[in-house]
Amino acid sequence: MSEVKEGHAPFTHTTLTEPAQTWYQIHGSLTATTHPLIILHGGPGASHIYLTDLVYLQTHHNRTIIFYDQIGCGNSTHLPHRRLDTSFWTPQLFIDELDNLISHLNIKSFDLLGQSWGGMLASEYAVTKSSDSSTGLKRIIIANSPASMPLWMKSCNEWRAMLPRSVDETLTKYEAAQDYTNPEYTAAVLEFYKLHLCRKQHPNGTDPFPEPVMKMMKLLEEDDTVYFTMNGPSEFTVIGSLKEWSVIGRLGKVNVPTLVINGEYDEARAICVKPFVDEIKGAEWVTIQDASHCAHLERTEEFCRVVTEWTERH
Repeated sequence: MSEVKEGHAPFTHTTLTEPAQTWYQIHGSLTATTHPLIILHGGPGASHIYLTDLVYLQTHHNRTIIFYDQIGCGNSTHLPHRRLDTSFWTPQLFIDELDNLISHLNIKSFDLLGQSWGGMLASEYAVTKSSDSSTGLKRIIIANSPASMPLWMKSCNEWRAMLPRSVDETLTKYEAAQDYTNPEYTAAVLEFYKLHLCRKQHPNGTDPFPEPVMKMMKLLEEDDTVYFTMNGPSEFTVIGSLKEWSVIGRLGKVNVPTLVINGEYDEARAICVKPFVDEIKGAEWVTIQDASHCAHLERTEEFCRVVTEWTERH
């Protein structure tokens, strides 16, 4: 049984008017000389819960890993009164929160693994921090993430065009009415998700996804503050503050080894991830076959092997 420790890091920020905390969980030993892998979850606002299969990196590859819930979700401070406050929920807020956590845990050297929005955040962090040797960032792994949201929407729309016509027509109908909670709309969204968000079903044969994904969706339903404000009502209906986000043209500033991962049926198709490889010197790209956006959950052993073997080479 691996060592597990959790706690809360106090977080203050110029944009915060109240005390806040960032929850974290450490798997493995964290000492002054440990070089941990910090996991950045997606959403935004999805919490770490759907990434817990990555504990495999600790139990089978002896890597110290750190999960944390970004502010606004999971076990960290929730701020529902800031819903739709686009000036507050910005990438810089989450960069500052990550820096605060690293300082709180007294980490001197680390790698980042960001999944979906977490990979977007990792790229922003690396663009900002790569030139500062005192930061401690050594490697980044960008998993299932777009280099821009316009490319993400293009990618999702390409998948959407392959859905049965009745499903796409239902999506279009309720999006036009902005009726995102209609049961017919949510049922149509689910058909897309089963193909491109997660292709693995719950063992009970009833729920559409494994337990970690079901828990993540339940938490988002209970508090969609961050997700709706920054993204929108669904993975492919992006109307939030990230709608025009892009790191393209800035990735040349990244000077740490970079691994890019996506899935064969990923929402983040090749067009989404290729700019990372084109612009980051030496970046490597692996597409995991028969996997979608949650490749880490659908092909856990393969995903973790890819990460570990790449890390050992760099």
